[in-house]
Amino acid sequence: RGGSQQLLRTAAWTSPGTPRHRHLSGIRMRALAAFAALTMFSQVLALRAAVHPLRALRARGRLPVAMAASTSAAQAKAVCATDAPATHASFDIVRNEMVDEFGVRAVMYKHKKSGAEVLSVEAPDENKVFGITFRTPPKDSTGVPHILEHSVLCGSRKFTTKEPFVELLKGSLQTFLNAFTYPDRTCYPVASCNLKDFYNLINVYLDAVLHPRAIGDELVLQQEGWHLELESPEQPLTYKGVVYNEMKGVYSSPESRLARAAQQALFKDNTYGVDSGGDPLNIPDLTFDDFKAFHGEFYHPSNSRIFFYGDDPVPARLELLDGYLSEFDAISPDSKIGLQERRKLQSRVVEKFPAAEGEQAEEHMVQVNWLLNEEPFTPKEQLALSVLDHLLLGTSSSTLRKALTESGLGSAVIGGGLSDELSQATFSVGLKGVRAEDVSAVERLVAETLEKIEAEGVEESAVEASLNSMEFQLREFNTGSFPRGLSFMLGAMSAWIYDRDPLAALRFEEPLRELKEDLAAGKPVFTDMIRKLLLENEHRVTVEMVPDTELEKEQVAEEEARLAAIKGDMSAGDIDQIIDQTKKLQEVQAAHDSAEDLATIPALSIADLPKDGTELPNEVSTTQGVTVLRHEVPSNGIIYADVGLDLTQLPAADVPLVNLFARCLLETGTATEDEVALSRRIGSPPRGGGG
Repeated sequence: RGGSQQLLRTAAWTSPGTPRHRHLSGIRMRALAAFAALTMFSQVLALRAAVHPLRALRARGRLPVAMAASTSAAQAKAVCATDAPATHASFDIVRNEMVDEFGVRAVMYKHKKSGAEVLSVEAPDENKVFGITFRTPPKDSTGVPHILEHSVLCGSRKFTTKEPFVELLKGSLQTFLNAFTYPDRTCYPVASCNLKDFYNLINVYLDAVLHPRAIGDELVLQQEGWHLELESPEQPLTYKGVVYNEMKGVYSSPESRLARAAQQALFKDNTYGVDSGGDPLNIPDLTFDDFKAFHGEFYHPSNSRIFFYGDDPVPARLELLDGYLSEFDAISPDSKIGLQERRKLQSRVVEKFPAAEGEQAEEHMVQVNWLLNEEPFTPKEQLALSVLDHLLLGTSSSTLRKALTESGLGSAVIGGGLSDELSQATFSVGLKGVRAEDVSAVERLVAETLEKIEAEGVEESAVEASLNSMEFQLREFNTGSFPRGLSFMLGAMSAWIYDRDPLAALRFEEPLRELKEDLAAGKPVFTDMIRKLLLENEHRVTVEMVPDTELEKEQVAEEEARLAAIKGDMSAGDIDQIIDQTKKLQEVQAAHDSAEDLATIPALSIADLPKDGTELPNEVSTTQGVTVLRHEVPSNGIIYADVGLDLTQLPAADVPLVNLFARCLLETGTATEDEVALSRRIGSPPRGGGG
């Protein structure tokens, strides 16, 4: 996931590393505790939100898929259910349902002429969200989906500047403006609380993806993808390009190389076996004809999933869409994601990664990976799998994470556990910072720990804590800083893009009830899953990453030799042509947009801005000498109590240690409970005054 303008992008080709904290002595710990004086108690009643119920993109380095709401489900249901769904002559209504968990109405439309599917969600939320997603399975690792995602944002039929979104941001109140490239789809979401701004953003996005300048101007591919660069005949030939340079950086990351090696080893028979982001070795194989053909094949309304969410009028949504979709006739796109059959694999992949001299040169990485399913999981199975993932790896006291962390075999747990954003789910776990002689010990530890859990069962207190934590997340549905409708869209898309029910992916009450009933009946839900999906599952791959201090030099030498060979086969005329192309691209990049081109970009005026700000209730009182702030807002029955501690007397040298100290309070136990018991009690349902 990247883009032609970095400010518009979310980097997702690399995995964040695990921070290492320096040792904190007992003396300084006690000093920190002594300075933590209670000065303020804030009871905040405000609806937050959980990770998406059945398609949770977990906090371990993934894009948050979540939703928040500003009204209760009952209030929203009353608002949304009063009228019949909007109609439009160009659209058929396919479904009209309430999603009771969130109190919103979802109407599925199909555009008669183009065949486009539209999910229109009516919600009393001013933070409106739109997104258009195309299924874009690549056949090779030239990175064409990634490059195209960059390129369509470089001007279009109506909006003719070189970078419309850079100009758009200057006069927009957007709350989200981005694009994501997945291994099998490309998503273009926008959000705004201002209605005029919202429709400005939609118009620019729709024109960009359906009528981009890039398919008629090869310079865009050269800029965003790759090109040969040469400024004088005596200079060496080089590769340049936004995506090419970006992916060279990604391929220098050990974690990114590991993730790719694992995915490609598990998925040998479908599109996940290649790199949609682009392998630097393969990116220069992408031709302009292939680039145009990919857009023509996949960027068609019949291959799209279009989403609306918020309080804007539905008739206006449909009318806007019809203005773009009516230019297209329906087709039958060949974009279905092929199945990866599970089979006896049990293979081992050993890959090198560039390492610096010193400690890193001795640190291996090892990760065990499973392909979990062929057929889609049921909602109950998906929920149970998410709870199992939490049981195994969700907290520092989770059984598998604790065993790996305390083994001393490595420096940090890696793998992320359950990954269910694609058509088939995987599970990955391992360690980094492993000595070469301990690699096999890590594999044995993973297997032995899972075998022990399967044989002895899962402690009831652990199940209760994990299930309660998951249920709280489902009911709270916290998006953090992301628009609530964006999480709704990405959650629905995780099923919709595979021709499954997008609304079933959002509902959790029934699967949660069914799972609780199974557990109450004593069914061995989680041990059965461990046995069937992991221990007896032979579609398993172990990936070992081996540090190599010479690899980077070798890769540079190989690229230089490749380019030298290309230049050696060129005639003088060919070299002059590359020099001319380099100069032309640099001139275009340096040129300013004309006044006429800039005038095509819509912008808000002062008259379009709200005159009054949003006011939230705020009651200030004093209780036993403590200042109390109360904010009473609908919150689905959840009370949030935030306690502020005065650290103004803390020495400046100790301030960087506060976060570690706070973690230790929650993760190292108490005088009466070890860290496991404390973690489980925190995650369990409150019981009177002692919960």
